[in-house]
Amino acid sequence: MLISEVVDLMKRHGARHIICKALAPNDNSKNQVYVAGSLDILNVLPMEDVREEVSESGTAVLKAKLNLYWVKPESALQNAPHAQLILYPQYPEVRLSGFLRGTRNAPNSVMTSRDPYRTLFLGVGSAGEIYAFASLDPELAAAVEALPSETQYGSFKSALGGKAFGARERLIEKLKAISDLGWVRAQKLSVDGTFGVCRGPNCGGLTLEALFGISPNGRSEPDYEGWELKTHTVVGFDRTPTGNLTLMTPEPTTGIYREDGAAQFVRMFGYSDAGIPDRLNFSSPHRINERNSRTGLTLRLDGYNDCRIDNPLGSLVLLRDNDTVAAGWPFAGLLSHWNRKHAQAAYVANMCRGKPDAEYRYGASWRLGEGTDFNRFLHAVSIGQVIYDPGIKLEGASSDRPQLKRRNQFRIRSKDLGSLYASFTNVRSPD
Repeated sequence: MLISEVVDLMKRHGARHIICKALAPNDNSKNQVYVAGSLDILNVLPMEDVREEVSESGTAVLKAKLNLYWVKPESALQNAPHAQLILYPQYPEVRLSGFLRGTRNAPNSVMTSRDPYRTLFLGVGSAGEIYAFASLDPELAAAVEALPSETQYGSFKSALGGKAFGARERLIEKLKAISDLGWVRAQKLSVDGTFGVCRGPNCGGLTLEALFGISPNGRSEPDYEGWELKTHTVVGFDRTPTGNLTLMTPEPTTGIYREDGAAQFVRMFGYSDAGIPDRLNFSSPHRINERNSRTGLTLRLDGYNDCRIDNPLGSLVLLRDNDTVAAGWPFAGLLSHWNRKHAQAAYVANMCRGKPDAEYRYGASWRLGEGTDFNRFLHAVSIGQVIYDPGIKLEGASSDRPQLKRRNQFRIRSKDLGSLYASFTNVRSPD
């Protein structure tokens, strides 16, 4: 087959981004398939939540299930229910395994051998599914080897000769159209497709999402064709953006916060609101290795040293003075959230007027971040660029029915955003 024939086959099944590699002898079902020597490949291959595991040899690894299907000409799709990525962030290294187990009509003869001239294609669909095609064809292998390397994704190359189907260009066109609208009323899009009035501090983001046709649903996927949309209010579009931006808001999954509940956590480590009676706050910024005088807790990285992960089972933790964990975010959960939402991000400035019945206007230049990985996030935490800046409050704390409002925020100064991405560019609206 020709590369174009494989691409057409995968497109018919819904693949939008297709990568391929010539398989080395060790790339087989016994030894696993080498995918990449860094975690940034996770920006390309959608995965389910990352889980922790310790191998029989005692090696700590992270694993993530894939929704993978084998593709063959003139044949139905065959699901590979045990396909997964194995992540070794301490090296770093990513491998593909389990792609034949429990699968009928899979290319066993190709993927169990060490024969030369083997190739593997992976195509990514719009819903996060992955389509796989394997071949033992000398001409196809030679054509894959000859593909340009400037579109390299780990050990894979783009089979399309470039980025995925112009998603970046479509994003810019959409942002330009929204900027050209001028002032628009604050609004939000309901799941039934109707537009409603929006009032509140987060209406800048909800209005932008509504103009993109996105309704808020709490999902953890990117907003638009693999791009996360983030907006922040400025005084004028001609000024350099300042202030802090929220990156993500994951809940702690270990420590007192998880074991005793968020309300008890606030009672233990929060403080009385200065102006509102019977309200406790836990809303003071926490910086790495600095004890917070208001909460008595210190933010630390456990398992990250010398600019690298040395323990995949590590965590970002809030510690008491006796080193017990008040709240923690294991690397596995943070990695899932980070790569899923931040592989590509568009930072859009807005201006606001007329509150409470506000109107918003969106700028004609945007900062686009492309190519991140979890190590970049952890490095930014380790040098104090990313901080934990919660906004948790317990109202009516002494009543029988206290009201808890949670917001666990990780934030960064606007001027430091570029450190999170391999490419961070300022793009102006085309004429």
